[in-house]
Amino acid sequence: MCPPIVPVSSSLLLSMSFAAGTFSAGASANPLHLMLATVDNGVPNNPLPLIIYPRVGLHEVEEGEEEDIAGWFEKTFAQHHWTPRWRYPIHPYTHYHPNTHELLGVGAGWAEVLFGGDNGRMVTLRAGDAVLIPAGVGHKQVAASEDFFCVGAYPNQMEPETLRDDKSLLERSQERISHVPLPENDPLTGGEGALTHFWHPVAQH
Repeated sequence: MCPPIVPVSSSLLLSMSFAAGTFSAGASANPLHLMLATVDNGVPNNPLPLIIYPRVGLHEVEEGEEEDIAGWFEKTFAQHHWTPRWRYPIHPYTHYHPNTHELLGVGAGWAEVLFGGDNGRMVTLRAGDAVLIPAGVGHKQVAASEDFFCVGAYPNQMEPETLRDDKSLLERSQERISHVPLPENDPLTGGEGALTHFWHPVAQH
């Protein structure tokens, strides 16, 4: 049995890692979080939880209009100071970014994505879902529909560095991750939201 997924309305962050298994981001209309704080081989991960915004891109456009979904993500991300940089699937190998957080909006299709390294958590993402990946959290695309792609964005026009699962880089990456700035506002609302609910309390400890 998979452990429960905690909605944004929860007042208490659970300091735990989720057991292996796949869950669908579309199972709830509320933002969800996954704690992926534990180092996994050469993947540093991060005490800040991964945040999933299910079907948020479908709230503004008609389902099935994939180009409008991607365009809505690009417009919304840019409005809230997350610069859209690409439209593409996710790399099919475990990687992470030690110098910046990453924001993905699924423009079309579906994919199973493994977050946190080989011992992390598989998540099924679908068109309209958005994912906020903390710096250092590993991710790779395991399976996907032919039409799957994401809009990728980064705060303050950051240029992401991409590293693979390599233990020799771990100590230096952890030090760099500790200096990545904490965003003040949620990238989907531009103000209070899942980021301020989930990230700010963790960062204050």
